[in-house]
Amino acid sequence: MVRLMMILLGVEYLRARWRGVMVAGVVSVLVGAALFIDALDGVLYFPIAPFAWLLLLEGLATLAVAWTGMGGQRTLRYVKGVGFCITAALVLSGFRHASFILSMVFATLFLADGLLQIASAWVVRYRTWRLAVAGGVLQIAIAIFLYQPYPTHYKGTVPYCLGLVLMFAGWNLLLLAYRARRLAVNPAVTQGGAAALIASAVGAAQGKAAKLAQTVFDGPPAPHERAITVHVWTPVGSSRAEARRQPIIDRYIAAVDRDGVISTGHAALESPERVYISLYPAVEIDRNPDEFARTLRATRENDVPGLFQPDYATESKAWCASTRQVRIRNYDPLRLDSFWQRYREDTTYNLTHRNCSSTVSHALEAALEGATPRVWGHGWLAFVRMLSTPELWVAAQLRKRGQTMAWTPGLTLDYARALSMLADPRPTGWARMLRVLRVRMLRRERRRERERAHRGEGSPHA
Repeated sequence: MVRLMMILLGVEYLRARWRGVMVAGVVSVLVGAALFIDALDGVLYFPIAPFAWLLLLEGLATLAVAWTGMGGQRTLRYVKGVGFCITAALVLSGFRHASFILSMVFATLFLADGLLQIASAWVVRYRTWRLAVAGGVLQIAIAIFLYQPYPTHYKGTVPYCLGLVLMFAGWNLLLLAYRARRLAVNPAVTQGGAAALIASAVGAAQGKAAKLAQTVFDGPPAPHERAITVHVWTPVGSSRAEARRQPIIDRYIAAVDRDGVISTGHAALESPERVYISLYPAVEIDRNPDEFARTLRATRENDVPGLFQPDYATESKAWCASTRQVRIRNYDPLRLDSFWQRYREDTTYNLTHRNCSSTVSHALEAALEGATPRVWGHGWLAFVRMLSTPELWVAAQLRKRGQTMAWTPGLTLDYARALSMLADPRPTGWARMLRVLRVRMLRRERRRERERAHRGEGSPHA
């Protein structure tokens, strides 16, 4: 999450506020450590009940406005609201086995995430795969700690988890402050190579970007609005023959058609400034299942020559139209152009390390660097609003999956959607709900007036 926050806030913004971020990090770590230690003896001094009530209120409030969301935003709000309400209900119910149930749920989540991270790092073998394995081992250790009853017989589950959340959040803030203090350019986008550094340097030379006139956008950009477009060909949508439906797998990894041919999909990025970023292997990679597993490793022996498609019209005509599009208004064309000028010098293609999806994701990050201050200004409001947006956590998790496993068209699609909610903020749930209710009340009143006029009763305001 640290790198994603650096991308969205920008180095200039963070360098001016690194002391405040560091203080917040220290306080979060200390409070989390104190809470974790307090729970070790089974006698809690921390008031869990007020925390549970706050969790319940937040869950209910989220469910109340969840229907106002759009697409994935609506699903995320429902999942968050239901999860918060169930957790709070178990804590407040006094049910004998509530702590045991929560321990099993939290431990299973840690265990599944740790195993997935280790397995994907071992298969793909990207440059920092050993660090990913170490992180997976840490998550498994936390899962084991939550599974076994020592030392509190599961009574400390909630404060344990809350303490861990506060400690991890504080540690991330400390890393954010330390890096922002020392760096002149944003390292968060260096996965794109030298091009990302150049793009960041160009942005730094510009100084503080002007605040956008509009701070809330009610929906995606209209066709006539200036915006970058992320094109995604999903594995199922781009399959040559009818695909065998495999939930999740054909959404995020690959689809297999009735002839046994594997389709991984494709991703590209297009801007109004005639920048079109679409990396493709110069020679078609063997998609035979027996050979496909060998090409998954992000090692140099799997590097092949690649080529960049000239534009969307040419690519879609030669293949097919993209099946999904995500458009974002709030981007920096200079950073994007600088990224593209340097990135295109290397045409190497690697199925898991440098593919179409990773290229688009890195280009999107370069284009959105400093996007949050451009919307909310350069005060602390930008920092608070970004942290309070649920899509930040979603985008961070997707970015983690892309970095530790491999960027796929499905991950890039969801990542672009989450970033669009952060770069082009939508109205808050309550504001949107009140506006919808107001419109409905006006429509109902107008309908009643028409009915009265039709009956000849006249308008009540006459």
